[in-house]
Amino acid sequence: MAASVAGRSLPVGFVSLLSRSFRSDAALEALAKASEAKTPNIILYNYPSFSGAFAALFAHLYHDRLNLPHLVLPFSSVEPFRVEDLCVEGVEKCYFLDFIGPKGLALELRRRTSCEVLAFDHRKSVVSSVPSMEECDESLRFQVNLEKSSSRAAYEYFSSKLSLIGSTDASEKGDTMCLLNSEVQDQMDMVLKYIEDGDLRKWSLPDIRAFNLGLSEWRPRLNCITNPLMYEQLMEMKVGDLIAKGKSYISSRQNAANKLLDKVVKLQLGRGLYGSCLGVRADGNSDLSDEIGKELSRKSAAAGLRPIGAVIYMQRNNLKMCLRSTDSTTDTSEVAKAYGGGGSPSSSSFIIRMDEYNEWLAVNRR
Repeated sequence: MAASVAGRSLPVGFVSLLSRSFRSDAALEALAKASEAKTPNIILYNYPSFSGAFAALFAHLYHDRLNLPHLVLPFSSVEPFRVEDLCVEGVEKCYFLDFIGPKGLALELRRRTSCEVLAFDHRKSVVSSVPSMEECDESLRFQVNLEKSSSRAAYEYFSSKLSLIGSTDASEKGDTMCLLNSEVQDQMDMVLKYIEDGDLRKWSLPDIRAFNLGLSEWRPRLNCITNPLMYEQLMEMKVGDLIAKGKSYISSRQNAANKLLDKVVKLQLGRGLYGSCLGVRADGNSDLSDEIGKELSRKSAAAGLRPIGAVIYMQRNNLKMCLRSTDSTTDTSEVAKAYGGGGSPSSSSFIIRMDEYNEWLAVNRR
């Protein structure tokens, strides 16, 4: 079930009207229908965030297990819902999953509807935006945990609530209700660990880069309305499968990059002002600039040149140069900034005139 109003799936015809515009007429109509049905639980999740999508899954499972009417919608900061959009008649609780909302949104929503607002986030950047303790009370809570991803926090929150309710209503055997069965739980726990490793910028788990590459193709499917199978797909995710897909992707890109490395030339950066490095034209393969640039950086260093790799390609009638370095003491951005570009020490880019680029090559022929 992609989205539900009063515990029911939205009609197929209605879902087909929804576009990728998050504050679309269709999304607003979903909220209007929730208002007509006096849906007590509104669940908004950060899109396109994996932590947001998984948190939405756990919220949906919790409400579904207890047959609680609820509406789930993706929330995009590109075109966010306004407070008047969320003033659903009969709303008792509104969840913000993996975001705290634009400034003042939660406070104004609580003021207008008297509903309870609970927000989960893990980003250090939002801490300063959290309302003061004087503005918050039991009906307005912000759970910003810098040591735990929003998906993990939401999973623990809804699991604990369901378990508590299950224990209260359980038989004498002491049975409890669970969000996930034991088989899926172990699988899900591993997926959440890897997502958290990326969310918290730790990058410490084995094959975390391959995992994230394997996961990245799922991002367009994280809209629970336009993708009715989102919940089932999230439940089926396995770390091993995602790592394998990521490794395959890395391998195919590396093979493609290697084919271009046979056409390497020596460049005098800034006509020699910034030293020499190896470069290659990669027209039609700009998406491989990172892999090619880093490999060229290593080859440049081995050849006694500056540890910089230059990848050059045409971009909308302009010649673009991307510089990469695998050496932590090298700053590629000094070259990029000199030519009107920018970036970081290890990765920068700029537009270069064809005649100027030819001069960088011509130096080698003098």
